[in-house]
Amino acid sequence: MNLLIIGLGYAGTRFLNAFLSVDSLTIEGGLRPAYVGRRAGKRDIPYFSDVPSALAQWRPEIVVVAVTDGEHAGVLAQLAGYPGFVICEKPLANSGDDLSSTTRALDRVSGFCLNLVERYSEAAQFLKQYVHDHRLSLIRSHFIWGKDRIHDHRPTCGVPSEIIHALDLVNWIAAPEKQLVLEDAIGTTSNFSVSGDAVLDSVAIVARLGTSVVSGYSSFVNITRQRTLDFALGSPDGKLIYAQLIFDTPSWDIDHLRIWERTHAEDRVLAAFTTSFPDSPPSLLTIQKLRRLVLDVLGFAGHGICPRQAFADLSSAVAIQVLLNQIEHTARTTGPVKYVLTAARPIVASDGDLERLG
Repeated sequence: MNLLIIGLGYAGTRFLNAFLSVDSLTIEGGLRPAYVGRRAGKRDIPYFSDVPSALAQWRPEIVVVAVTDGEHAGVLAQLAGYPGFVICEKPLANSGDDLSSTTRALDRVSGFCLNLVERYSEAAQFLKQYVHDHRLSLIRSHFIWGKDRIHDHRPTCGVPSEIIHALDLVNWIAAPEKQLVLEDAIGTTSNFSVSGDAVLDSVAIVARLGTSVVSGYSSFVNITRQRTLDFALGSPDGKLIYAQLIFDTPSWDIDHLRIWERTHAEDRVLAAFTTSFPDSPPSLLTIQKLRRLVLDVLGFAGHGICPRQAFADLSSAVAIQVLLNQIEHTARTTGPVKYVLTAARPIVASDGDLERLG
């Protein structure tokens, strides 16, 4: 099976490592990767300088779009008529891109998955199933989702690329049959990114999910990584159930879940665990969730096997992109904050600290 990764930077390399770590489990004869990039790197896999040549010559069954988020729509447009499976890094597009053109370009694909990788957390999956099995209804959810990307070398559309995870998880876990409706947003802009002098770096939102209230804050200028989702849920017998998810703490892919109810005497824990990977080699510790995603894609694209959980398909990707666009277009902002204090911007390089580059 041929794989084409478009953009072999940080995200593309994570995908390559994930695919190479699982291909022997699912693909008879192995996986043959190639990539498209601005320049040939040092990797011992075939290189193409442009997408049309790669599609024509490599004829991939799977294409991964892993360029910087501002280039997603342009690359997806070049896939018009492509009949294979497409994985796209989040978000699907930028707020100024034509979503109808993007979806038309993908009308012949055999499958599509937006990389909403936190859906592949065991903790998130457990809570989603628990809510379903116990017929819990969302009353209120609040999230904090941020990290430090000040002076990151990669261009970015800003905080929409970060808040997408929290918005998706709340909806996917608590009420997948409903749609988040934005009520208000406020934010700040800054020159944290090489992308501009007034990029939206942080935003606080309030929204409705049916009759439930969702609030949250997300930021690309958080000075520490902080990824927490809180839920207040109602049970059919009138009990108030609490749940908290904490992601990527203290390191990537280490997630925590606690579900409890309060009694007159104390908190009664209903479920609690922390993900761990004791048998994993160190090189794979930070791509465990991504490995689950690519295993599902390989099974589906190679053998027609239904994924263990539904992919974040094109309609889901478009729906959350519409919400992100609304946040960006309507947020009342303060700024810009100036993080560049010298004549030349200090840059966090591509081979820098993993904790910064996620």
